[in-house]
Amino acid sequence: MTGDDAETGTEADPASDVSEPAGDGAGDGAEVSDVLPRPDDPLAEAVEAALTGRSAVVAVGVPIRLLPSVLAARERSSGPPWRVACRPGVVDALSRALVLGSAVAEAVETDEIRVRTGDPLGHGTGGTLFASPDRTDAVVGPGGDRTLATTTARAGSAALEADAAAVDGARATAESRFDAATPETVEMPSRSRLLDESRAVLDDRFADDLEALLASLDPGEFGRTTEITDRTLLVALAARHDHLFRDLRTWVGTDGVGIAPAQEFTGDRQALVDRGLIESIKVPMGPGRPMLRLRAVHDALLRARPEEVPDVLEGRFALPTDADGRVRDDARRGERRPVWKRRRW
Repeated sequence: MTGDDAETGTEADPASDVSEPAGDGAGDGAEVSDVLPRPDDPLAEAVEAALTGRSAVVAVGVPIRLLPSVLAARERSSGPPWRVACRPGVVDALSRALVLGSAVAEAVETDEIRVRTGDPLGHGTGGTLFASPDRTDAVVGPGGDRTLATTTARAGSAALEADAAAVDGARATAESRFDAATPETVEMPSRSRLLDESRAVLDDRFADDLEALLASLDPGEFGRTTEITDRTLLVALAARHDHLFRDLRTWVGTDGVGIAPAQEFTGDRQALVDRGLIESIKVPMGPGRPMLRLRAVHDALLRARPEEVPDVLEGRFALPTDADGRVRDDARRGERRPVWKRRRW
């Protein structure tokens, strides 16, 4: 395959590439949770396998769908920073994706990758291409049936030397596309910053829970387009350790790490209260403007390991509710454990 073949083969129809469920999840308005997780994705697995162990990778036209594969491969590789030009909308979507966004931000912060935004498909930019000094991998095929076309540079016969020239040409094209792309900042904070500042503002118990939870979640789980959001998870974690709602919002808000505006967490707090998972206790009880202390009151939420908290929330949110959003009495499973009888750790 020649360098020109690789570029031509990766051209895709922009509309079908974005709108088809089986497409690449290109960006342009797509949220990470709209595209991921994809439990069975041969293309993503092929990309991760193809990139693992390589050095000086230049990746261009990268959609949301393949970004976790690039990160996973980079973690098992060495050498200089990988240069990654994403499709339009991808970096913006990372600002609303706690799991994937914080992982990408961590890789950028540690200079493992450098992220930019390239031009939209259909503007003569070609498709998704991964290039290193001795090999290129181009994503080819129609939407819903993508595969990798690989060209390896090996000297010897005239045919193999032609492959080497094709690799050089494709890599030069990838580098040119990356250089022309726009540098962008990932607005979601890095994992290290999330954990360090949560220890400072909240405590070690919350930070340890958060670290375990993030390590257990797949990219795309609990985004901003699902009923249980990343904000819901954070409020539930804070309630397991009796934190003040004000302190949680100080940590997450725009004046803190900047996961989301502080006022957006009020609805998630109320949803957890309505479903009998937590309660909000006004403190102090006397005169003056009270603050709210978050307290977990459901036995399953109290006893769960951090990585089990999502299952607890999903099970409770799946129960039918009344007109006020509270779990119906006939749907309850067991009794709520009194706060004064719960075990202290």
